[in-house]
Amino acid sequence: MSRAFRLASLLRLRGIAEDRAAVELAAATRRRDEAERRRLDTEVMLGNAALPARADELHWRAAIASRTALSGLLIEHGTRVARAQDDVDGAQGVWSQARTATRTLEKLEERHDAEVRSEDERAEQAVLDEVAGRRRPAGADGGPR
Repeated sequence: MSRAFRLASLLRLRGIAEDRAAVELAAATRRRDEAERRRLDTEVMLGNAALPARADELHWRAAIASRTALSGLLIEHGTRVARAQDDVDGAQGVWSQARTATRTLEKLEERHDAEVRSEDERAEQAVLDEVAGRRRPAGADGGPR
């Protein structure tokens, strides 16, 4: 059996691909979290944008325009959050596939390593058996029994 794992370079490449997919997943998650933070901030601003109790028509129209703009912005941010979540889901799928491919090769490497260890142990046992078989029996050379 070959001592080196023949698929080691492929395993390294798959590991690199998995790392790259993990970085993309982290970046997509960060973008989604930022979009969600903006949406929440806009929601708070909209909640705090109350209509004036007593104001002239100009102030009242400005307050309505402000609430309308914030409502539109909230919808826009909600759409961005949904798109960012889709990106996260896609990146999660890519990472899962890369992890599965890497894990498959890791299992093959573990099996290879176990077989190499077993082969080494068999060879060592054969050497020990041979050494034990070569010993002269006690008293064969005239020494003490």
